[in-house]
Amino acid sequence: MTDAPDPAVPDEARTRGPAGGPTRDALRDEPAWVRHAVWWHVYPLGFVDAFPVRSHVPGPDEHRLRRLLPWLDHAVELGASGIALGPVLASSTHGYDTVDHRRVDPRLGTEADLDELIAQAHARGLKVQLDGVFNHVGREHPLVQAALAGGPTSEAGRWVRWRDGADGPEPDVFEGHDGLVALDHDEPLVADLVVDVMTGWLDRGIDAWRLDAAYAVPERFWAHVLPRVRAAHPDVWISAEVIHGDYAGFVAASGVDSVTQYELWKAVWSSLEDRNLWELDHALGRHSAMLAEFVPTTFVGNHDVTRIASRLTDPRHLPHTVVLLALLGGTPSVYAGDEYAFRGVKEDRAGGDDAVRPPFPAPDELLAPDERLHRLYRDLIGLRRRHAWLHRARTRTLHLTNTQILLELTAQGRSLLLALHLDDTPWALPTDVAAHAVLDASDGSTPGVVGPHGWMVLAGTPGDDDELDG
Repeated sequence: MTDAPDPAVPDEARTRGPAGGPTRDALRDEPAWVRHAVWWHVYPLGFVDAFPVRSHVPGPDEHRLRRLLPWLDHAVELGASGIALGPVLASSTHGYDTVDHRRVDPRLGTEADLDELIAQAHARGLKVQLDGVFNHVGREHPLVQAALAGGPTSEAGRWVRWRDGADGPEPDVFEGHDGLVALDHDEPLVADLVVDVMTGWLDRGIDAWRLDAAYAVPERFWAHVLPRVRAAHPDVWISAEVIHGDYAGFVAASGVDSVTQYELWKAVWSSLEDRNLWELDHALGRHSAMLAEFVPTTFVGNHDVTRIASRLTDPRHLPHTVVLLALLGGTPSVYAGDEYAFRGVKEDRAGGDDAVRPPFPAPDELLAPDERLHRLYRDLIGLRRRHAWLHRARTRTLHLTNTQILLELTAQGRSLLLALHLDDTPWALPTDVAAHAVLDASDGSTPGVVGPHGWMVLAGTPGDDDELDG
């Protein structure tokens, strides 16, 4: 595969990536609908109790994907504008070992079940995102089986990346996982497959893609593939899983719309846990620099990490994570269960993800939910939806200690102030700040005073109200 410009991108719309690398479309911004996007993120195989079930022949009552339908109203009531689905395509075990990109996992149901989920989501105004696993496939994938039988010089062998093994060439694998066989991203057939799969499910009604392990795929591959997908679906939004490294450089070189902001995720929980808000301030400086180039995907929890309620030893600081997720620039994603303070610790062992990927009952059967936190999520997401300009808001730190931070969030000539406090005694805000109208707070304490372990959101200019639509 070469780095030649894709013919779908006009010459005048191209800019060079880092070091003269692959191009991306400089005139194309993210779709307009993303400005208002808040995702409710679900790991379906766990959510509907289909994993570790291995039966690939669903019985009459096992169209489990439909168990998500009653939860769509919950997503709407929460304030979400989309439902981000983890892997739903046919796989052998956990969903990331795909065996058929064109078929819904039989443990979840059928293509008709997914069609119904998409239709009912759209009827409620919810977008739908699928999880695309295109770096690797499962060892049981027919192409891998054919490649193993035929070897690297066979037709099927062209699809797989090979490495030298003790007994000769063997398929390369993803990060040491023997069941995840790496695809050869220099093979044009692999690019054609990814384009076909992405456009096929977009044709079927989805609105967005998450690219799993996108960091492990050469950026030039995405730069070649994504313009072809967007030629058919210009309103698609594409977020890539990137854990560390040069996020802005990856976006520029690959052409994705967004990447997962793991750096900010880590700073949020560890700065609160360690009562070291200097770490948060440093991460927010880097985050604001990213927002000048692209809008990251923000989160405080997902299917791959310990639940935020289990990360924090002081539950009084859990609301601080919610207010940060709701107000900071980015495209926020709420991992299902976090709004109820679900707990779960990820462990580095086989089955170590199970605790953060639990089955859910029907919404009316959820036992003893944390309604106070749930209400806080609703209120703060509502605040964000009324201030859509927060999508690209950058931050400026006005006051900072280990346990206090006062932030100004600005974009499009609008601003809000956010105060976070981690101490046992009240914090009297500066006089000029205290004069601002309070939009939301952790308690009903004295105006201009943040209560112990509290937070406060204030209008950016005295007298501003919270009904601005951005």
